[in-house]
Parts: sequence; structure tokens; C-alpha cells
Amino acid sequence: MEKKLLLAAFLSLPAAIGFAQNNATKEAEKDMKQDNAAFTFTEQQLGEDDDMTQNVIMVNSNSNLYTSNVGYLWSPVRFKFRAYDSKYSETYMNGVQVNNLENGQFNFSTVGGMNDATRNQDAAAPFESNAFCMAGIGGSSNYDFRASNFAVGQKVTLSAVNRNYSARAMYSYGSGLNEKGWAFFGTIGYRWADMNTAAVKGTFYNSISGFLAVEKRFDDRHSLNLAVWGNHAERAQQGASTDEAYWLANDRQYNPYWGYQNGEKRASRIVNNFEPSALLTWDYQINDRMKLTTSAFIKYALYSATRLNYNGQNPAPDYWKNFPSYNYDVWGATDGNKSQDDYLAWAESRDYWMASERNRQINFDKLYYTNQQVSTTGRDAIYWIEAKHNNHLATNLGSTFDWSINKSIKLQAGIQLASNKGMHYTTMHDMLGGQYFHNVNTYAKGSYASTASELQYDLNNPNGEVKEGDKMRYDYDIITQNAKLWTALVFDKGITHSFAAAKIGGQQMWRDGHMLNGFYDPAKGWDKNASYGKSKTARFLDGGVKAGSTLNLGGGSAVTMGIGAEARAPHAKVAFVSPEMNNNFVSNLKNEKILSAELGYALNTKWMRMNLTGYLTHTYDGTEWENFYFDDGNSFAYVSLTDVKKIYYGAELGLKFKVTSNLDVNVIGTLAEAEYADNTNISYMLSTKGTVLTDVCHNKGMRESGTPLAAASVGLSYSINRWYIDLNGNYYDRIYLSDSPSMRFGRSLAAAGLIENDGSFIIPDQAKGKGGFMLDFSIGHQFRIAHRPLSVNLMITNLLNNRNICTGGYEQSRSDYSINSTTGTTNQRTYSFSNNPKKFYAQGINGMLNINYRF
Repeated sequence: MEKKLLLAAFLSLPAAIGFAQNNATKEAEKDMKQDNAAFTFTEQQLGEDDDMTQNVIMVNSNSNLYTSNVGYLWSPVRFKFRAYDSKYSETYMNGVQVNNLENGQFNFSTVGGMNDATRNQDAAAPFESNAFCMAGIGGSSNYDFRASNFAVGQKVTLSAVNRNYSARAMYSYGSGLNEKGWAFFGTIGYRWADMNTAAVKGTFYNSISGFLAVEKRFDDRHSLNLAVWGNHAERAQQGASTDEAYWLANDRQYNPYWGYQNGEKRASRIVNNFEPSALLTWDYQINDRMKLTTSAFIKYALYSATRLNYNGQNPAPDYWKNFPSYNYDVWGATDGNKSQDDYLAWAESRDYWMASERNRQINFDKLYYTNQQVSTTGRDAIYWIEAKHNNHLATNLGSTFDWSINKSIKLQAGIQLASNKGMHYTTMHDMLGGQYFHNVNTYAKGSYASTASELQYDLNNPNGEVKEGDKMRYDYDIITQNAKLWTALVFDKGITHSFAAAKIGGQQMWRDGHMLNGFYDPAKGWDKNASYGKSKTARFLDGGVKAGSTLNLGGGSAVTMGIGAEARAPHAKVAFVSPEMNNNFVSNLKNEKILSAELGYALNTKWMRMNLTGYLTHTYDGTEWENFYFDDGNSFAYVSLTDVKKIYYGAELGLKFKVTSNLDVNVIGTLAEAEYADNTNISYMLSTKGTVLTDVCHNKGMRESGTPLAAASVGLSYSINRWYIDLNGNYYDRIYLSDSPSMRFGRSLAAAGLIENDGSFIIPDQAKGKGGFMLDFSIGHQFRIAHRPLSVNLMITNLLNNRNICTGGYEQSRSDYSINSTTGTTNQRTYSFSNNPKKFYAQGINGMLNINYRF
């Protein structure tokens, strides 16, 4: 496949350059670029993967060369705008905000696979004025789903891909506004890959999506639009692994999440996602200067993700005890484990890994056999697949008012009301041949008597027998309600364009538990509502102000500036100490404060456009939450980081030179910093204890992860006679992996002996991933068939097949030492977790052939 893509690209190039005159339309070029951009974002980037800790922010402000290009140019490395978490980016649909209230993010799989429905979009950078909100520090965007605003006609799209999916087909129809005031638009799409065609072994993709909008324009003042859509996707996930695993497998895309069962490939982690949505919009043109838009939005999201679990030997093929370096000290960290016998054990393990693909994947047949054997004795299954469900019901109402007071002044205002009910529980998906299972805490079994209440996940149904499809472990709802008012004044006077905006809002949240966790047994003095039933309600008042101005200097030059301050209520996702266990809120929970500023220079001449921007953002009083296996406590840990202080600053450059009427040279680049500005207070609960411990996480200077903090691109764009050729060289550097809090707990540093003579701690460096150069190429042409446009586009990413670029990952939360449970002493392990972070790597050469026909 790679050779065919290369051959097609280079054979097409000389033929394309041979054309002599530029008659191409901007609309055709825009259409091709939009198709490419929609393809290059991966599901992990766009929030379709709930296990990914970070998601990209898409800012596509057309007024800025940098922000309008980074989205699709740098998507192969999961680039995040200014390294911000996506909770800082706001997404609207017909003026109503649709970010998830519980975590602040917008899940792009909501509109996945319906590219033609999402083309009409108004995007605003952090300090740009707009008609639908006070923009967030990560920018804001507003989708227009009005049926009358879609292109008239029919369109068929066929795509061949070798990435997340292998094939795509879409059909769209737009009627335009007829004489009776009706307009219709609809699109349907299908994306597919099975385990034999997917680019990553052990994955598959199966998605069907549909969108329908109907609009009735009653007169010149009133119109009503109803849009309904849904995207049902089922896909197998790819897991990160260590460099040792990639070396042993001789594959940078090695995936430990699958194996063989009866000779057939089977994935252990499968995501099912379906978010049917409806949006009703009333547009009221009050008069020539005033307009009111009101939209009501409702969505019921169904999300589940399976995973293999166990109560015995870890079945993961890349479990640390399965690696050769478990037997022999390859890092020189210990005095022992370097004997000839140790080396022979290392070599034997290496040879086993390399001998067969089956040896480095999950052995489902073995798991079935083990469960069948224990079932004959009446014991619970040792291995099973459970499904984690994160469903939610969202209802949102938004109304915006736009008033052109005169030619120079415009007043905008709006209200947003939102409610979200998040429904979280786990079900037994597959007992893998086992016959029995009970809803008890298998992690706590070794610490308590067999009759202890602490072993029960639900005291209301102790030792409850679990069948496939039954709920287990936890079951709770989180309800969040939010109200917000905002206003903006935009004015143009002389050589300035300025705006000032403000917002104020309130938020409340609570948890409603449906299981009474055994650690909070009322018989032992606990309040029943500590785990079961409704929690207390937390309430927050928040708001912010922002102002920006553009000063036109003449000759195409302009200076832009902006400043803002904001207090943001914490999201419910981080507000509870251990939502899977109890109703307790994090102590010292407060609004996060954000101060931000931006200064830029823009130049626009006949032969050159340029944007140069510097920015500074400081956040403090933030709250973060993580859940991971904590080695020191031999338990899962629910960790809350409070009083979080971060600083973001950097510079962004966008340049476009028009060399000839046909050839452009494009340059974009950024150099950024994004890090913890101070150490963080933590509180954490162990799943086998039920009590809260406190400590300090020494994470000052740890960088934001999963995105290059330095990136640059130089591109050539050539167009002639409806041919479009783009060649882009991209360089990525300073890619940090997600830091492990537990590695930097004060207790962990002391236990590891990382203490200077003066008593201060020696803080481990943050793990990094390797950057590098990536070359991307695309070529397209628009033909005319029966007087209708047929567009053909081939895009190839990573043309030089550089598989060494790290696109993200995380430090492991386990320690390089073990703790003797009797004496409390520590012993250095042979295997080094600190030297074996888990990583993702860029795929090799991959491409997409896209054909669409309009009629």
C-alpha cells in the first residue's frame, strides 16, 4: 500500500505541473482542504477516545494564518493549540453551547462522519470578537446547522484510506430555500475497517452517521429550523506500550490490546459510542438592526468501553514481568541481577517475544481454559471483560441578541442555560467461559476477613451474583446545572476595531449514588449518604471580562492586543474525591482563576501576509483529578491535585508569500512553554482503604503533555487550471509525556531515597518523546462531467515514512522499588518503570484518496 501511494504521488506530479494557466476556483480549493482536514484528525485527538487524557483544540479563525492552518497540518502529532486542554475551547451550535458540563469538553464524535453538515462554521480566536459568546482562552467555534445555508444540490463522496478506517462513503442533499419558504438538507456517511484492513493491528472501525435539517421561513422576520443527527461508532482501541515492547515486536504500532481466540483475532478494548442529538432554532429579525436567535439542544449519549480485568496473574502481554528486562538489570540500577543466569533468562524472554506474534498478544484460549477449570469448583471467574459506561443526558438552551446601534457600535448579549446528567456504571460484558462472579472488591480481599463489609461494592445487595450485562463495582449519577449571561460591545472608530465583553454565571452539582460501598457501612458509624443516595450540593459563582483591539497602521499593517481575566467553576469530573466510591467533594474546591494577554502584529500586502503573536496565560487555584494503580499502596488510587498553578506563554508565526500568481510559500511556527508554576497539594484515596491521605506533589516545572511545544512548517502550494498541489515539511520538537503524580509524591521520593544532603528532594526529570521531521503531500484536480464538478484528491501524510516521532504517552505510575509490607523497607527492582514510559508513535506513510461528485 505504501509503495502504491508513493508511486501515485510522483507519477501525478509532473503531469500536474504541465498545465499552463490558472483558472481554478477558490471554492474548489477550499472544498479539497476541508475534506483533508476532516480526515487527518484521529479519534483520540477529537475526543472519541474517553481514555485519552488530552484532546486537541481546533481554532480555525480565518483572519490569522497560524490558527487557520495548525489544525490539519499538525494533526498527525495530536497538536494542541497553545498546549491548552480542550476544556478551554467552547463549541456552539446555532448559538447554544454544547460542551459537556461534566468535563468541559466537546466530543467531536457527536458529529463524526458528517463532514458536509459541519462545513458552515464561525470560529473565533481567544481575543476575537464574535456574535455568539465571550471566547474562551482556547478559542470558540459556532456550527451553523440551518438548512437554508447548506449548498444546493447533491454530492457523493468515496474515499480509500489506510488509517483509522479503510473506506468511507457519504451522500448529501441540499434543497435550498424554495418558494414556500422550506429548506431541507441531509447527509449520511459510513466509515469502515476490519482487523485485516486497519492500519493498526488488532483494531477495527465501523461507523454510520446521519444528519437531517428542516427549515421553515415564515416571513422576512421569522424562521424555524430543526436539525437531528447521530453517529453510531464501534471501534477497537490501540494501546500505548514501552520502547522495549516496540523493539521486541519490531513495530512502532505494536498494540497489546488484542489476541487470538480459536485462531481468530479478538480485541479486548472496544468502544461503542452513539449520541443522538436534536437542535431547534428560532431566528427572529426584530428589525433591520436587531436580531434574536434562540436554540434548544438535547442529546442522549451512550458510551461504553470494554477492558480485560482479572483476579490472578495479569494477562496483559506487555505486563512488566513478561519483559526481558524484568530478568536482567539493563539500566545499571541495582548491584545484582547481572549474572550469567540472569542474562540467559533475559535472552530466553527476548526469544519468546520475537518467536511468534501470538507470544506477544493476549492468549484468549488460555483465559477461557482457566475460567472453565475454576468454574468446576464453583469459584468466580479469574478473567473477565467489563464495560465502563459513561452516558449522559444533556439539555441546553441558548439565546443571543445582536443590535447594531449605529454604523460604529454593536451590542451583543446572550444567555445560556444547561443541565447534564452523567450516568456512570460498569457492567459485566463477557465472563470468558466462567460461570460465576460476585460483586465484591477483589483488590481488597487480601486485606480483610472474608465476611468484612469492606469487601462489598454494594451493601444493599451483598455478594450479589453478577451475570453478563449486570451492573457491578459502581453505579452513580452526577448532575450539573449551569446558567450564564454574557454581553459584548463592539465598536469601530477611525483606525481601531475594539470590543469589550463580560460574563457572569452560576453552577451547581451533586452526586447520586446507587450502590452503598462497603467502606461506608452505616453499622460502623458512617452516614448512609456517604456513598448511597444524594450528596450535598456544591455551588459556584463565576464570570470574567475580556477586551481586545486592532489598530490599523496603514499600508496593510495592524497591531492587535487583548487582555482578559476569568474565574471558572470547577467541572464535576474533578470535584469528587472518589466518585466511584462515595459522595465526598474535594476539600478546598474553588474557582480556577485565569489571567491572559495577547499582543500581535499583522501585515497584509499584495505579495505577503503575516501574523506574529505573543501570548501569556496564568492559571491558578485549579483542580485536577486522576485515577491509576498506585504501586506503593497496592491499590487503585483516586488522586486530586488542588491549588494547581500553571503558566502558558509563547510566540506564533504565520507567513504567506505569493511568489507568482500560481505559487505560494507558507510558513507557520510556534515556540511555547506550558508548565506547572508551583508544586501541587494532593489528596488521594486508595480503593482498598476508603480513607483520604494528603501529601505534596513536587511537579513544579512539569510540562503539558501530548503535544509538541515547538513546531514549524514550510509549505509550497501550487494551483493551476483546477489542479492543486501542496507539499509541506513539518518539524516537531519538545514533546513531553504525561507526568506521573505518584512518582513525585513526597512519600514516594523519600521511599526512593531521592533526598539531597540538605533534606531537599531530587525531582525526577519528566519523560520526553522524540520529535522529528515529517513530509506531507497532496494533489487534487477538479474535472467537469456533464457540466458538474468531480473532485479527486490524494493526500499522503508522512511521505518519508518517519516512524520515530512520538505523538504522546505517559509515565508509568508504578515505582522502581518494592515495599516490604511487614518491615516497610524498600528494595530496588530490576525492572525500571521510570525508564519505561508508555508511548504512542506516528504512523508511517499513510494516505487518503478522496473522490466527490456534485450534481
